[in-house]
Amino acid sequence: MSMTLLAVDVLARLRLAARRHRLDLKLTAPPELCELIAFLGLDDALRVEPRRQAEQREQPLGVEEECELLDPPR
Repeated sequence: MSMTLLAVDVLARLRLAARRHRLDLKLTAPPELCELIAFLGLDDALRVEPRRQAEQREQPLGVEEECELLDPPR
């Protein structure tokens, strides 16, 4: 079994486990994996959304960069 099909299997099992516990699971994956999931006819069952590119992501609110981790405290 290829790693990609293994990933689809893991996502399906994860979705099933979440459903059994009455949890809603929001999954994102690379566009290629989303295409494979659609090809297999599992897109409605798995509800995996394509991962957005870095410039499309929203900045979290209230997060500011003040210093580098390696900077000594003042």
